[in-house]
Amino acid sequence: MSTYDWLLFLHITGAFLLTGGVVVTGTFSIVVQFRERPSEIALLLGLGRFAVIAIGIGAFMTLVFGLWLVSEAPYGYGFGEAWVIAAIVLWVVGLAMGGQGGSREQQTQELAAKLAAEGDRPSAELRARLRDPVTLVLSYGGLITILGVLVLMVWKPGA
Repeated sequence: MSTYDWLLFLHITGAFLLTGGVVVTGTFSIVVQFRERPSEIALLLGLGRFAVIAIGIGAFMTLVFGLWLVSEAPYGYGFGEAWVIAAIVLWVVGLAMGGQGGSREQQTQELAAKLAAEGDRPSAELRARLRDPVTLVLSYGGLITILGVLVLMVWKPGA
């Protein structure tokens, strides 16, 4: 296998980790909307923290090996290509949005854990935090943006 083949393999592996982690956290974020008990909400949001590890590793791998791929590409891709620039910008925006949304969801998870320890009764405050529009826009916006990067990587418009 050539250097390019290895770089492509590692880049795609990172893309699977990143996309998989984003989809898992997004799924847990959707599922908690239908739960009432703080213990269930705390558990589901807590499980989403494990997917954050995959997101971090995948984000690192996609950026490092993706940039390396562009510099090694035998097909004439370059850093000036519009799809490469758009992918990098969307990657940064998507991870920033997801990170901010994730921080807000972690605070919600901590509240849910506290409420679970105090009797595990439904809470209006917890429900409001789960439906906070800023958190939802950040989290789902990050998910959609990262999926947009994946579309750009597969489609490569203009290449």
